[in-house]
Amino acid sequence: MTASAPNPVLQAWIDATAGSDEEFVEQAWRRMLRRPPEEAGKARALARLADGTLSRATLLRELATDDEFTRVTLLDDGLSLAAGARRSGARPRGLVAPADTDERLVEIPWCLSRYAGERRVLDAGYAFAEPSYLAGLVGLGVPELTGVDLAEASVPGMTGVVADLRELPFADRSFDLAFCISTLEHIGLDNQVYGLTAAHEPEGQLRALKEFRRVLASHGRLLISVPTGEQQELGWQVQRPPAAWIDLFEKAGFIVFEDEVYELGSDGWRSTSSLVTEGARYGERGPAASAVLCAELRPKSLSETVRLAVRDFRHRDEPRRSTRGDGTDAA
Repeated sequence: MTASAPNPVLQAWIDATAGSDEEFVEQAWRRMLRRPPEEAGKARALARLADGTLSRATLLRELATDDEFTRVTLLDDGLSLAAGARRSGARPRGLVAPADTDERLVEIPWCLSRYAGERRVLDAGYAFAEPSYLAGLVGLGVPELTGVDLAEASVPGMTGVVADLRELPFADRSFDLAFCISTLEHIGLDNQVYGLTAAHEPEGQLRALKEFRRVLASHGRLLISVPTGEQQELGWQVQRPPAAWIDLFEKAGFIVFEDEVYELGSDGWRSTSSLVTEGARYGERGPAASAVLCAELRPKSLSETVRLAVRDFRHRDEPRRSTRGDGTDAA
């Protein structure tokens, strides 16, 4: 007699009870919270599993109701949104995120969604980047992915280079695309908060932008995000109004192909074309920025200027700017 296939529900229960408790705890933390368990938490979970006061199912429920898992969910949702947009060719705008969260929840999906299959990609400031962003970046499957930072770090699938963004060690037109997520605002300022030392330079951010312009191909793009709002000099970073950032981008030789400003309010992160910069101060509305500017920049040239004008004419009912082309905030 031929044995029948096992009941799939029974097999699922058997699989759930297989392996040691230590293996289960390790996997639970990594899958739910995307990190290894801390020693104290691991010890408590193992002790409760051993004395029967905790089941594996309850452990998963406890992790799923933890505030840390809520953030993991929001970040993962952003990566999924970006992946879906890339598959459909969409350029999502009007993203939303809850109150009491940081700008990562909008800037990461905004920028990653705009990857268009470029072969040579540079990421600036990867060493201290949000792990979910790096996972999404590596997940793009870029043939030649390079990271540059003052600090050394190992990221699977990325070639790391230790260098100053103000003096990039790459030949002209080496890259088709560059990402600079919440990094530019720190350049030329006090980096001791990151355990780094670099020369202080008031013009450091302009120099870095000019270096991006140099190493990008003529058809290249820079996807960038920066904190925006009221002008603030915070020692370890600077915050500028949207218009001031736009002026800096253009001074470095870029045109703003697309941009969008997001503001954190009582109802969470929302897109805005009328940011009131006064009172939008870093760290006063949430854990980090009170507003963020996301932008796609392209090296300025006659062909790109014409292309931008044609795009704006053909798609005049689909605004792609939260700021005017002259660098002033939109009304």
